[in-house]
Amino acid sequence: MLPRLSVFLLIFFAPAYLFFAAASESVTATTQAQLPMNNERLHGLIMRLDEKAEGRTGFWQFKIEGREVMVITDEKANRMRIIVPIERLDKLSEAQMKRMLQANFDSALDARYAIAKEVLWSAYIHPLSSLGDRQFLEAVGQVVNLAATFGSSYTSGALIFRGGDSEGIERRKLIDRLIEKGMAA
Repeated sequence: MLPRLSVFLLIFFAPAYLFFAAASESVTATTQAQLPMNNERLHGLIMRLDEKAEGRTGFWQFKIEGREVMVITDEKANRMRIIVPIERLDKLSEAQMKRMLQANFDSALDARYAIAKEVLWSAYIHPLSSLGDRQFLEAVGQVVNLAATFGSSYTSGALIFRGGDSEGIERRKLIDRLIEKGMAA
């Protein structure tokens, strides 16, 4: 009698257990995605992108496709920036400067070209707490793409308002790879 009861309980309760366990995981993932971004969660995302990432809370350095990426945060000020150095300012031509401003309007999208400390940077700046995991991963991809396409298509790879830029479509692959890698738990 006991073996039959065990089989009955297993058959009856196993599907319910699996259903509630899966539902619990889904709720946990959804809840985490809705929590404000913080340095701890950002650190986990960065380490998924590059296990060799270095730094400390509020400042990380890592590489994506051979490019040095820096993430700087200030939880008290609720700010976050992702930056990639591109070139020294004194090496830029007037035509390149004009083209960067055009790109900031139509093809750089969420990332931007910026100049600070005599260096040209690719940058993404956002409030920290409202930043989502996927949004952060897309931003890393856009910043790296914008640096990589300096001097050619000047695109973040997300999309281009004027359309028809096959280089921009090709650069979207990096963003998709980073999302896949960063969202894997």
